[in-house]
Amino acid sequence: MSLPPDTVSIFAVDGLPEIHPGDDLAGTLGDALAGTLIDGDILVVTSKVVSKAEGRIIQAADREDAITAQTRRLVASRVGPHGTTRIVETHLGLVMAAAGVDASNVPDGTIALLPVDPDASALALATALRARLGVAVGVILSDTFGRPWRDGQTDVAIGAAGLQVVDDLRGSSDSQGRTLEVTVPAIADELAGAADLVKGKASGRPVAVVRGLGRYVTGLDAVGAVRLIRVAELDMFRLGSDEAYQQGYAAGFAEGLVETQHTTTDD
Repeated sequence: MSLPPDTVSIFAVDGLPEIHPGDDLAGTLGDALAGTLIDGDILVVTSKVVSKAEGRIIQAADREDAITAQTRRLVASRVGPHGTTRIVETHLGLVMAAAGVDASNVPDGTIALLPVDPDASALALATALRARLGVAVGVILSDTFGRPWRDGQTDVAIGAAGLQVVDDLRGSSDSQGRTLEVTVPAIADELAGAADLVKGKASGRPVAVVRGLGRYVTGLDAVGAVRLIRVAELDMFRLGSDEAYQQGYAAGFAEGLVETQHTTTDD
């Protein structure tokens, strides 16, 4: 079904079976979406079902070791009422709580790791669905992130294929004729967050279809969600506040800019 111009619709895919390690996820989605998808549709797939299909499920008792194994760099660590929360940079370059290791929507006693290469997983799905269904679709793998400065969580794109993940408007003009200098909307993240409104966290509907934004669907050689990861040189917030303070204090002490305080008493 086509839509009127400038209209976007998002709908969840019902009737998908539970995904298990080794399942053909592309085949399952192809069965469910045959006759439904049209050129320009964008599938937003919760990364958890990809992790399940790829066998990225381990025992819950190994959670802390798994977080450590998935960590490239500790960003921040806080002790709270439910234990220690670690915000880390994963080996994929994603900065997130617990390296994305998650116990929701998996069998009791197990936890899920992120896909090994979310962009590659998205590309495999997009390639298989385009070949089987004969329509040009984009694919986003989404996961839930917290955000600096803002309370709550939202889904963002950790993998993508067959679509433009950002819309670089720099150099164009706004409605008042002013030149835009820094405006680069994160299209894939916006779509991931919007799609989660219909997928939900506990509805058993891990896939949604976004229709009406075919202008962002591209060839399969487009850069994936890795494009959305800010490079270190431009990251103004690479550490948590406590960690940044401690690092700065240590650096100042090493350079003699900070003196050790001594307390003396008279005999």
